[in-house]
Amino acid sequence: MTIAEIAAKPTITPVQQTERVQIVDILRGFALFGILFVNMTLFRLPFQIILSPADMSTPWHDQLGMWLIHFLGESKFYSLFSLLFGLGLTLLMDRIEARGAKFVPLYARRLLILLGFGLIHAFLIWIGDILVLYALLGFPLILFRKAKPRTLLTWAVILLILPLLLTVVPTALIELGRSVPEGAAQIDQAFAEVEAGYIADVARANQVYPNGTFIEITNQRAYDYSTMGLGSFFVLGFNVLAMFLLGVWFGKQKIFQNLETNRPFFSKLLLWGLLLGIPGNAIYATLIPPLSRFEPSWTLTLATIAQSIGAPMLSLAYVSIFALLAGTPTWGKHLNMLAPVGQMALTNYLTQSIVCTLIFYGYGLGLFGKVGSIAGIGLTLLIYLIQIPISHWWMKRFQYGPAEWLWRSLTYLKPQPMRRIN
Repeated sequence: MTIAEIAAKPTITPVQQTERVQIVDILRGFALFGILFVNMTLFRLPFQIILSPADMSTPWHDQLGMWLIHFLGESKFYSLFSLLFGLGLTLLMDRIEARGAKFVPLYARRLLILLGFGLIHAFLIWIGDILVLYALLGFPLILFRKAKPRTLLTWAVILLILPLLLTVVPTALIELGRSVPEGAAQIDQAFAEVEAGYIADVARANQVYPNGTFIEITNQRAYDYSTMGLGSFFVLGFNVLAMFLLGVWFGKQKIFQNLETNRPFFSKLLLWGLLLGIPGNAIYATLIPPLSRFEPSWTLTLATIAQSIGAPMLSLAYVSIFALLAGTPTWGKHLNMLAPVGQMALTNYLTQSIVCTLIFYGYGLGLFGKVGSIAGIGLTLLIYLIQIPISHWWMKRFQYGPAEWLWRSLTYLKPQPMRRIN
């Protein structure tokens, strides 16, 4: 390569501080709180409780705590993160193509590195990882990078509707099978065997996680990930990809680049988000506690439909509230305190898992199964409130969080400058 060719070669670098969209970092920071708010239940209890009926003998305040988690948190914050992930594709693509470089090879490498982070997180830290799913679904997302806005919205709606059909059809078939006495007996026996398997898995988790060594817990993690974690891909995948596409739509429409101009849009989105999100999530949070999610029923179907509509809509309501408030001088200043948390979102996400597993697992304090939902919410607030000043301290001195620095350095195939130059 000649000197002239080297000089003409596009220079690709990570996003600089002056290029960041502040509201996106604020939303990432808020989403990190919501992720911990929901995940705390799965840090302190076996992962299998997702499918099992709630223990209705717990104190009323812990039942209220779980209702609030179902109503305000469950499925709303990974939806928000998914939207921001899709938005990130358009922001990164615009920057790279503006420099005359190829987007797809760099983005594919970025996804593979994220996949590596996710696999380490899932098998060595905590099985509730979302990074593996994001990395894998990031590849089909590439196919939509040039799609028209209408196409993006159409596919997002299709992907949100598909899980509803996949819920209604099996339920109808099982109810049809129950109409025959012999069929009802066989179906009941099959579900009884499934339930017995989950009960055994819960008992095993309750024994290993609070008492086991790191190796024993890692073996349990691998078992739980193969039986539960991978299954969540199918459950979450449609919604995640739909919100990815919605995020790409936001990016193409440049919704966040001018909050003042888009205030009418966010006002309408807030109205519809609340009108559909509040009743949908209230129905879900009220119906779901006593139900077994592994046994289809019409009540479960109703709860699932209510959540499938309500969760993304309430997530969009959260987005709208923050966008509207961030556009005002007073609230904008207050909300900016969340931006450093969002700028190092990957580091903070991984840190939450490390801290919580050290609190609940046997190689730490061993509090697994000993903390109720209200105490878990309190612990969520404590951890997050500690992360805010730490994030501010770090981002005043460095350009990236530690995990972000490694991710970018591997993506761009060279170490990135870490210290901030004032």
